Amino acid sequence: MGKVSKRTASILYMKKHETLFSCPLCKESMHVTDDGHVLCGNHHSFDIAKQGYVNFMVKPANSMYSKSLFESRQEVINSGLYTPLQQTIAKHIGEDTQIILDTGCGEGSHLERISSLLKQEVVAVGIDISKEGIQSAAKFYEQKIWCVGDLSNSPYQGQAFDCILNILSPANYDEFSRLLKANGKVIKVVPQSDYLKEIRKQAFANSEKENYTNDQTVQRFKEHFANVVQERITYTMPLSEELVPKLLEMTPLGWHLKEGISLTEITIDLDILIGEIAS
Repeated sequence: MGKVSKRTASILYMKKHETLFSCPLCKESMHVTDDGHVLCGNHHSFDIAKQGYVNFMVKPANSMYSKSLFESRQEVINSGLYTPLQQTIAKHIGEDTQIILDTGCGEGSHLERISSLLKQEVVAVGIDISKEGIQSAAKFYEQKIWCVGDLSNSPYQGQAFDCILNILSPANYDEFSRLLKANGKVIKVVPQSDYLKEIRKQAFANSEKENYTNDQTVQRFKEHFANVVQERITYTMPLSEELVPKLLEMTPLGWHLKEGISLTEITIDLDILIGEIAS
């Protein structure tokens, strides 16, 4: 028998894990049908697309991110620029985690690479408000659940996940707390002061934006979660000439440049915050 289609493979995989889903319209549990509908008891239905993802958006959303941006992001991430970060996140996820949700997953490259670093097999789920990002994720990374959705109205059951990732992306801490299992953890990645400093210095020279602090973001995380661990990861890597325009396209810092920029290396400087639900 020949290889099944991407949609068929996704239907089979989602059926195995259908207990994760909750209808974004009525909050009822959901069932994945053999013909590829994710259906609740009130007959609200969301189709698994031919590319292998589900769009759970219940109203249109504008995304500033284009297909081209996600292609650039995938190329930059897969170049190895963020490998030390991904290795550190995998270490904090540990060997007991079984189900991971990546919030604001974009085109899925971080989740793919982090999952591959774990010793155990995990159920990896990615959600993003951008249809373009999720379409790209489903195109390249199989045996994962990819969903277009809004974190303020996510299509998942409460206490469904062992670990939630939030990498350089907006957060919804109330929703994270609802989605996490009792002993689960949130891993959030935020920029530190020298993140992409080579771009910042050229884009915002002699302005207040040249300097950056994450103090408010870190403090807010600590107010929402317990037993917070904060780990800073800093390194500088050479940057090939062909990656420069792709890095500039994927980061909002690059959008502010009115003219060309010269880069031969780039600094990654990030805080990794790990927290648990406060009892």
